[in-house]
Amino acid sequence: MSAAGIPVAPPRAGMRGCEDTPALDHVLRERGQREVFCGLTGIVWLHRKIQDAFFLVVGSRTCAHLLQSAAGVMIFAEPRFGTAIIEERDLAGLADAHAELDRVVTRLLERRPEIKLLFLVGSCPSEVIKLDLARAAQRLSARCLPHARVLHYSGSGIETTFTQGEDACLAALVPELPATAPDAPESLLVVGALPDIVEDQLGRLLAQLGIARVDFLPARRAGRMPAVGARTRMLLAQPFLADTAAALQARGVQRLAAPYPFGAEGTTRWMQAAALAFGVSTQHVEATLAAPRDRAVQALARQRAVLAGKRIFFFPDSQLELPLARFAARELGMQLVEVGTPYLHRQHMAEELALLPPGTLLSEGQDVERQLDRCRAARPDLVVCGLGLANPLEAEGLTTKWSIELVFSPVHGYEQAADLAALLARPLDRRMRLAA
Repeated sequence: MSAAGIPVAPPRAGMRGCEDTPALDHVLRERGQREVFCGLTGIVWLHRKIQDAFFLVVGSRTCAHLLQSAAGVMIFAEPRFGTAIIEERDLAGLADAHAELDRVVTRLLERRPEIKLLFLVGSCPSEVIKLDLARAAQRLSARCLPHARVLHYSGSGIETTFTQGEDACLAALVPELPATAPDAPESLLVVGALPDIVEDQLGRLLAQLGIARVDFLPARRAGRMPAVGARTRMLLAQPFLADTAAALQARGVQRLAAPYPFGAEGTTRWMQAAALAFGVSTQHVEATLAAPRDRAVQALARQRAVLAGKRIFFFPDSQLELPLARFAARELGMQLVEVGTPYLHRQHMAEELALLPPGTLLSEGQDVERQLDRCRAARPDLVVCGLGLANPLEAEGLTTKWSIELVFSPVHGYEQAADLAALLARPLDRRMRLAA
């Protein structure tokens, strides 16, 4: 146990599967009206991560306005994303949409020769008119190679939540990853787009543990995507990468079961899972992690004093809800009123479920009116929800936190643990100041 009572023991061998987790007895499964962003939102952080990639959304002016406003970047700044706008002529069948797309891509690559990886991103409009972007990507890639590779994925919000845009993007990359040689040394693959500073911090700690080969997906450059194979082990850094993980496992990659690296406890257990898989001694793990873990625990103490005992309610939005709830309950002393998530992946969340307080009410999916009724009746101290619900709830006197901000901000790892706690504490501090 650490100074703040955070367990740092190695992961238990044979930890119970999620089907045996008591928390699953309290899952409320809902199927009704949902309030979510679309998967195009993932471009906001992905275009910053892969530095020679470009994300071309095939969609409407509404798609273009969403991206431009969400990213806070004006088009004249030449960001690494844009929109091929579907016009009335395309919808009416007066123009060949594939010919128009070829023309747009050709002009784009001529103007931006630094682009090495081009994603054609489907949207609600392109899927409604059945535009075959898979065929378009194959055709354009054959034409543009070796200068640039063209891939496609869907960012439509018709059936998904917004973080699944990243999952679809990374899953599209997996078939293009080179294969490792049969005699290649064992390697660790960290999966999920992380801010560069967080990636560097986690990479240094893994190297200090003695894991010689650590790669990250996605890489920062298109030409440096990692090789994968049967001797690759992966740790998920984000909890919403179900399709990506399945695609990697189909190529022989072995997934390491672990909680997600949020907070001191989550980061410690995540690191311990990697160390256990690569035969690192418990003594070396403890010696390596003790200092950064203790710094994180000390930094969390200030926010814990503000948040301990406060009641928190999570609406389903990002799929970060379970790890965040575990962090809030165990490291900040908050009380969980309800933890909603768009989709509960029982295998990927087994370790998180095992750490939630007994009797935690979980909800999977959403019926927004019913959930709003439960939230109003409970009157929690803090509500984590999407932008569409935050302002109405604030008008009713509830204190809210935008869940999308928890995705945009650097929140993984030891160094960011206190920043993550501060994101939860800030709305309560604002409410208190306004009331004074």
